[in-house]
Amino acid sequence: MSISKTVDAYIASSPPEARPILEAIRKTVRRAAPHAEERISYRMPAFFFGGVLVYFAAFKKHIGLYPPVRDKSLKPLVARYAGPKGNLQFPLAERIPLSLISKIVKARLEELRGKAEKTKKTKKTKSQPLRPRRPAGWGVRRVNAAKKPK
Repeated sequence: MSISKTVDAYIASSPPEARPILEAIRKTVRRAAPHAEERISYRMPAFFFGGVLVYFAAFKKHIGLYPPVRDKSLKPLVARYAGPKGNLQFPLAERIPLSLISKIVKARLEELRGKAEKTKKTKKTKSQPLRPRRPAGWGVRRVNAAKKPK
């Protein structure tokens, strides 16, 4: 595959057997997160909504979905698709669980909203008090100061 600049170009350059699956995943993510921004990141199609929502990519024998699922209620559902680093690998030979992908995207949305709320709360905390100004000349080295004759 060549380096694609758009998601459409990525899907078009994918193997023919993977194209309808990639399109279905794309539509599923769009339905679950209609306001998410679609773009290419790390040479893969990605959706962003205040941070990375999901990445997906076509490989020889599977479709990869990233980042790893952190939602404890979804862990048992995704266990059979878990890859070596926690990412998901959906075999091309099997039916892709689009309803599960939708649940994952919705869980990621909640996760990102939670992070955004946390960030807002920490920014509203008391700011650090200002340090007093140092007097003029403080910390200035006097280089080549003229010596008084003895």
